Amino acid sequence: MIVITGATGNVGRPLVQTLTAAGEDIVPVSRNTEGHQVDLTNPATLTPVLDGAKAVFLLTSPDFLANGNLQDVVDVIREAGVPRVVLLSSQGVGTKRHPSIHEDAVTASGLEWTILRPGNFDSNAFAWADSIRTQRAMAAPFADVALPAVDPQDIAEVAAAALRDPAHANAVYTLTGPAAISPREQAEVIQTVIGEPIHFTELTRDQARSGMLNFMPEPVVDATLDVLGTPSAAEQQVSPDVANVLGRPPRAFADWVSRNVEAFR
Repeated sequence: MIVITGATGNVGRPLVQTLTAAGEDIVPVSRNTEGHQVDLTNPATLTPVLDGAKAVFLLTSPDFLANGNLQDVVDVIREAGVPRVVLLSSQGVGTKRHPSIHEDAVTASGLEWTILRPGNFDSNAFAWADSIRTQRAMAAPFADVALPAVDPQDIAEVAAAALRDPAHANAVYTLTGPAAISPREQAEVIQTVIGEPIHFTELTRDQARSGMLNFMPEPVVDATLDVLGTPSAAEQQVSPDVANVLGRPPRAFADWVSRNVEAFR
């Protein structure tokens, strides 16, 4: 049995589907009413679903940094006798933009662990879906700064491999797409897929920050904007890890848009 936290999100849903298709017994958990209700800020809520689990996929929400303690979560997992943990972390930990406290709790746990460090997600484009669908317009900061955004399906498939195969124990994988792509280029891809022109507006950093503060903690917003606006060479580099784990190239942004086209139409 494998326990999947964050099971209703952009990574959790395809992970559940991938593991189910592989014949695994899955226990999906989340903070909402789908599946088992678990709030990682209250680690004791995780205990009832851990009996007999062979692995746990740990996905924390952006506000967990302010309100949660992953060390307490890991302690609960270890005390339940679960041998393996796969943590969805962030490329920003490797580039020192984000704190390593969550990774440290996992790597010092004595459990088998795998760390996944994705960069920018293709699914971040959902933030533009409403304005594209209703106005055929899209606004984003840093219009021509390109990052190799990764498809959440690829993250899910790498996570599934790590959860099922102990050969991935004590590995850290940086997960990217096949090529760097800018917001302006993403707009061009979306308009090609939907077959209608999209008006693109470049936001200032302050304009973008104001909007992001409505749903993300301030430190996360500032670190994210730093990556989007002034990425390091490492953050713009395509990683080989998706291909190495899955034996195929990572999916392109156009593939993600094609699978999610109804959100933009």
